[in-house]
Amino acid sequence: MRTAYSVSTVRAAEQELMARLPEGTLMQRAAAGLAAACAELLGRVYGSRVVLLVGSGDNGGDALYAGARLARRGAGVAAVLLSPERVHQGGLAALRRAGGRVSADAPRDLAWADLVVDGIVGIGGRGGLRPEAAELARAARESAPVVAVDLPSGVDADSGEVHGEAVRADATVTFGAYKPGLLIDPARERAGALRLVDIGLTLPEEADIEALQHADVAELLPYPAPESDKYRRGVVGVVAGSARYPGAAVLAVAGALRGGAGAVRYVGPAADAVLARFPETLVHAGPPDKAGRVQSWVIGPGLGEESDALEDVLASDVPVLVDADGLRFLTPERVRARSAATLLTPHAGEAAALLGRGREEVEAARLECVRELARRYAATVLLKGSTTLVAAESGPVRVNPTGTGWLATAGSGDVLSGVTGSLLAAGLPARDAGSVGAYLHGLAARRATGPDGAPIIATEVAGHLPAAWRDVTA
Repeated sequence: MRTAYSVSTVRAAEQELMARLPEGTLMQRAAAGLAAACAELLGRVYGSRVVLLVGSGDNGGDALYAGARLARRGAGVAAVLLSPERVHQGGLAALRRAGGRVSADAPRDLAWADLVVDGIVGIGGRGGLRPEAAELARAARESAPVVAVDLPSGVDADSGEVHGEAVRADATVTFGAYKPGLLIDPARERAGALRLVDIGLTLPEEADIEALQHADVAELLPYPAPESDKYRRGVVGVVAGSARYPGAAVLAVAGALRGGAGAVRYVGPAADAVLARFPETLVHAGPPDKAGRVQSWVIGPGLGEESDALEDVLASDVPVLVDADGLRFLTPERVRARSAATLLTPHAGEAAALLGRGREEVEAARLECVRELARRYAATVLLKGSTTLVAAESGPVRVNPTGTGWLATAGSGDVLSGVTGSLLAAGLPARDAGSVGAYLHGLAARRATGPDGAPIIATEVAGHLPAAWRDVTA
């Protein structure tokens, strides 16, 4: 599992370690890892041209010491000092001793660079880049690959928010621990490929952010036991679709069946369309509380203006996933009154409506908004988008690493609701069900696009869910 920690947590761990080590040891560890990553990107260090964009403080010091290591291996290294009066003196001296120099003509040096190292602002930075730094960052991006030191300058390490201009790196070398902003958009897209350098920090067991990997998902996936039957494996109730949107019902049922449900009970007006595609579905005219026993409910995709069914579903004593149209009728009081788990799966526009904020605000502050929704509704919230986040009232927020822009297609959210509902029915806690569902959904989409990146449709994503299971468990 990939974990990320807040700046305050990382700083505390650094202070604890520095108290036990000779002065400068931690910076030398960071610089060694940074120099090794730069060398790999360059391919041939001897004769290459490296430009360091150096701000004040330790971030600039890391860049300077790494530049000194590259210079000793034969690279031509020039340092552009943004705050000469506050530059890290030890790092600058080391660079000069190794044959590096201070740039007297930044535009010229950048134009000839083979690699640019962004050491402008560290993890304690707030707000976007100042005009001079922003101009250098733009010039660097146009001239050579950019490696960020710890995180791209100008992004918020704790939230992933970007206020103003920020560096757009091809790779980021981060030290000790991932920072939340490296995993969450809009900052994530500016970080490029990530490399973590272990500098010996001792960090708390519980992180601020978690990103599942194959082994984590495989451990969480529910497997049928020899004595299982379709009911023991989990029955999902799906309330979806309308005369206008019958396809939403078909897609949600597809996600549930291919996501591992033992059986699916469908309630709604699209029964004919559902049975035509999936004759194994158990259909009922409704209301939901008369449809038979289920272990979870999924309600909302394509529901239209029908709100009576939502009352029935929320009154049940099983986990409930509310998506799409179902979210429009929710109030915090109705959700907080439930005894069983509730999982809300809004996209940014729906989350904005639930919070009474603008969509742009949600997209710019995804971590803050998903946490606020979870607190306000006393529920688990899966916020869909460029980085899908899953937050409960307490504990680490989960970030899904498998998403792809090709999932921005009609009906893909309906499939996600179905597969996640199947995991709820199998007994996974809401945070695990949301995280695993999003992970499998993303893998299925990647399979559906193929190596050439061909466009996909939601039915193809649903069709690849069993293969996504095999990918995880192989």
